Amino acid sequence: MDTIYKICAHCHEQKPIQEFLRRTGKRSGKASRRGACRSCRKQRKAVQVAVVSDAQGTPEQPRVMQASPQLLLDEGSLVTPKIRTRRPLPPPPPRPEGPDASVLQPTREGFIRMRGRTDKGRRWYQETDLETAVILVKEHAAVVVNRYTIRRIYTNKSFRRFILARDRHQCFFCGEYGDTIDHLLPRSKGGHTTPMNCVCACNICNQSKASHSLDEFLGQDEE
Repeated sequence: MDTIYKICAHCHEQKPIQEFLRRTGKRSGKASRRGACRSCRKQRKAVQVAVVSDAQGTPEQPRVMQASPQLLLDEGSLVTPKIRTRRPLPPPPPRPEGPDASVLQPTREGFIRMRGRTDKGRRWYQETDLETAVILVKEHAAVVVNRYTIRRIYTNKSFRRFILARDRHQCFFCGEYGDTIDHLLPRSKGGHTTPMNCVCACNICNQSKASHSLDEFLGQDEE
């Protein structure tokens, strides 16, 4: 059996995939692994002590550092902070063939029918509001079947593969290797999983951004 390799998001070394922890939850799978290797995770979890002196000149006392731009590792070396810059947004994919979103109309019950397929090819159906349906069509995540129905273009796995291949596994925020998907406008603030709202991100930037918008996240680094 051929050994599968993966590039660590922290040390950028190519290591066997067994050196990476498995993901859990919906993203778990045989080939689903986290971005940092085991050795880098051990360093990050090591006690990070900074020797400080108080203003009165009392003996130096160790304190545990919180998350900061520079992390003091057990070997005494510093991890330089990531340099995040505002980059141009990726170009949208070609517009799928079909009617424009302006033809959509809600049914008598007041919703738009939405259908698609799972990763295993099984069909699914649900109902959504007109505003969401229009956004999905305009941002190239769905096509209009008729004035009451839209169809999602991507499955979960095919969408992930598309975004990573489009961005060439390059983090949109720092330019380093990335293998996760991040929403520019978080779903908690009304964003949707569409090609125009999702970019490739490294694990650190993805976790640091959390529920911040793009302007809020990049604004933190500019301060």
